[in-house]
Amino acid sequence: MKKYIGPHVSAAGGVHNAPVNAHAVGAAGFALFTKNQKRWEAKPLEPAVIGAFNKNMEMYGYDPRMVLPHDSYLINAGHPDKDARERSVNALIDEAQRCAALGLTLLNIHPGSHLQAITVDECLGLIAESVNIVLDRTDGVTIVLEATAGQGSNVGFRFEHLAAIIDKVNDKARIGVCIDTCHIFAAGYDIRDEQSYSETMREFERVVGFKYIRGLHLNDYKGALGCRVDRHESIGKGSLGTGAFRLLMEDARFDGIPCVLETPNEEIWPDEVKMLKKMVKS
Repeated sequence: MKKYIGPHVSAAGGVHNAPVNAHAVGAAGFALFTKNQKRWEAKPLEPAVIGAFNKNMEMYGYDPRMVLPHDSYLINAGHPDKDARERSVNALIDEAQRCAALGLTLLNIHPGSHLQAITVDECLGLIAESVNIVLDRTDGVTIVLEATAGQGSNVGFRFEHLAAIIDKVNDKARIGVCIDTCHIFAAGYDIRDEQSYSETMREFERVVGFKYIRGLHLNDYKGALGCRVDRHESIGKGSLGTGAFRLLMEDARFDGIPCVLETPNEEIWPDEVKMLKKMVKS
């Protein structure tokens, strides 16, 4: 197996440009937004755009398992207000349908936020309820819960949070998890050396289980361990250092999934991709 390493690329001008942009930086996998991530509404994908996307996917050798689409930043599946939550659920349904139209099988989401209005447990329950609705009304797309940094009122920064959501999701075959290296470090999970890495991954396996791993976000971190602030940094230039990423690239449990860079300096993406690929054991 191999690791599908690549950045979250631009889909400016149409989603069909995303595979082209991924290929340009030497990516074996990539992420994208299927619509403007800062707006609720988007016009439906046109058949010509879908056709061009599939053509470019085939041309550059990408298949759905290499791609991890990301949902809109506006969505909060655990919103304490019923009407606001319903708007988020409808937006998630649309996002999942857009992925399905493109032939993609994953959709990465930030779990949600309690906004200081309800308890964490109540928020986790609402997220699971929202995910169940989305899965009931869509086909073929797995919802991937991203581990968060725990900034503000966001949930999902403890492995127990992710496990609690999964436990209440009815279709376990269509729910997964994405580990974000920046986020878990911000949340207090150390992975900088072999001992801390082993302890964190052992805890993840105990609480959640690697059978749910569907994606990996590769980001260094600008802050200190456990400070719960979401601040991405280029690989090797932050608090994590290159050692953590070497351990990840050598870990076969992350084979066969999108390993997505969300690092801030696009100019060095080709260099980061090359560096990470060299760390993968043959």
